[in-house]
Amino acid sequence: MMPTQRMGAQTVALRDPPSVLSYACVGGKFEKQGPLGNCFDLLEEDSFFGEKTWEKAESAMQKKALNKALEKGGLTAGQLNYVCAGDLLNQCIGSAFGLREAEIPFLGLYGACSTMGEGLSLAAMLIDGGFAGMAAAMTSSHFCTAERQYRMPMPYGNQRTPTAQWTATAAGCTILGAHGPGPYLTHITTGKIVDKGITDANNMGAAMAPAAYDTLSAFFRETGTGPRDYDLILTGDLGVLGHSIVLDFFRRDGLDLAGNYQDCGLLLYDREGQDMHAGASGCGCSAAVLNGYVLPGLREGRWRKVLFAPTGALLSPTSSFQGESIPGICHAVVFSNHKEG
Repeated sequence: MMPTQRMGAQTVALRDPPSVLSYACVGGKFEKQGPLGNCFDLLEEDSFFGEKTWEKAESAMQKKALNKALEKGGLTAGQLNYVCAGDLLNQCIGSAFGLREAEIPFLGLYGACSTMGEGLSLAAMLIDGGFAGMAAAMTSSHFCTAERQYRMPMPYGNQRTPTAQWTATAAGCTILGAHGPGPYLTHITTGKIVDKGITDANNMGAAMAPAAYDTLSAFFRETGTGPRDYDLILTGDLGVLGHSIVLDFFRRDGLDLAGNYQDCGLLLYDREGQDMHAGASGCGCSAAVLNGYVLPGLREGRWRKVLFAPTGALLSPTSSFQGESIPGICHAVVFSNHKEG
């Protein structure tokens, strides 16, 4: 076993890396039509998911994702010591209401669209620290709930700018355990809040890209590794603009990420064919790509080691109305087919 060690100001290597036990993701009709449509466990044409409101629909998505992950792993809710979950809605009601009947110890999180990374980080540390034998990380987003809360009422029909991204209607759940077949979560880099003064809520990629660059730079520096040590480096929903900004930042440092760097926001939809402007966004974007595409790919041997770094914009409608800039955050974790990372 590796000794537990802090590798720097932000990065830890886990002593006995937890294993991925199971995973699942749920999506809506536009996710079904995208290039990763076949990667979802459950897809629903009805944006209400059989419920009366979009907010209840988002809670239903989280419930379905958790239940499907448990089912695929041959597990029960009672075996989970914790569930670390959050979403974009006020007071994280998508998670709280979706899990209120699950009877699992609940840690509610808000990391905006970085919540999947935050949840995985905390679940893994709880397990590696001996405080849990099994824990789940989960998050979701819904296009209609996000539009209503952060932008304009749906009936308004406002125009979308070229830099705007489409909030994914999706949920994803990863179950980690102290023992299992892998892949293993070996390293965690917890992000710092980075704010470069972007105020345009329709340009989230530019607001979050500096945080992605900051966290990835810290990770490479503190682990002594480089981009070529990973088969895939995946940020969470920076979209086409944010993705290009991160590439430019690293080129300035003499590092070329182009060969193995992708962004969840560029994978979930066909940007041109589905008219998604700058790409996908939302907590559910990175959660769906991770649980429907990346983790199965690791299990199948498509990749050996993946650096997963979802990003979030820590704004609220109130802060935007008051003219505040948009702080960004990025949390990174490493998934490896080998425990030694």
